[in-house]
Amino acid sequence: MKKLIIIPAYNESECIERTIKDIQKCAQGFDYVIINDCSTDHTKEICEKNGFHLINLPINLGIGGAVQTGYRYAYENGYDIAVQFDGDGQHDAAFLIQMADTLQKEKADMLIGSRFIEKEGFQSSFIRRVGIVYFTRLIKLLTGTTITDPTSGLRMINRSVIKIFANDYPKDYPEPESVVAVLKNKKIVKEMPVVMRERQGGTSSIGSLKSIYYMIKVTLAILVESLRRYR
Repeated sequence: MKKLIIIPAYNESECIERTIKDIQKCAQGFDYVIINDCSTDHTKEICEKNGFHLINLPINLGIGGAVQTGYRYAYENGYDIAVQFDGDGQHDAAFLIQMADTLQKEKADMLIGSRFIEKEGFQSSFIRRVGIVYFTRLIKLLTGTTITDPTSGLRMINRSVIKIFANDYPKDYPEPESVVAVLKNKKIVKEMPVVMRERQGGTSSIGSLKSIYYMIKVTLAILVESLRRYR
């Protein structure tokens, strides 16, 4: 099976080299592509210097647009599995082979790497954990499915969901909304315990002042998504 790691990158010059070395060491059998979302630091230069597989976006699309670019690449190049993987050092490539095996054994359409099943490793900040619990309950209310880590950026999907995301993917803070979209498409979403690290460099796009805005915006997006009709 063809497997692709999609790495959205915006100003990840501090970590992108370590991230790719981690993938090359621990995720044999996977291809990868970095989606450089008009970084203003040296991300592009570092990737080009090292010969990393790279797509440079001509304009800044945000996290949703960068990830969708990766899914379009995966779909158009015939990949069977695609996984989103952060470029900031939080995700551990050692889990990717196990995730691919679990996705197939569980016959899942999406598999989310959750830090809250076994509660090991970095558990995020207090304010973010509050938001995660809130979205877990909201998704449960709207879909009947419990997702313990709905904001996790470590999520693996099969070919059928690659096709959906290549054509339609949330633009801002897409993780919780995209989970609802997959569930509303009558797809199977599972979780697997993983261990995550603290961000190894760069800054998060969601600061403390943006947290309330984030929760309101994503809540509205999830509600709209839950009302859409799917075939």
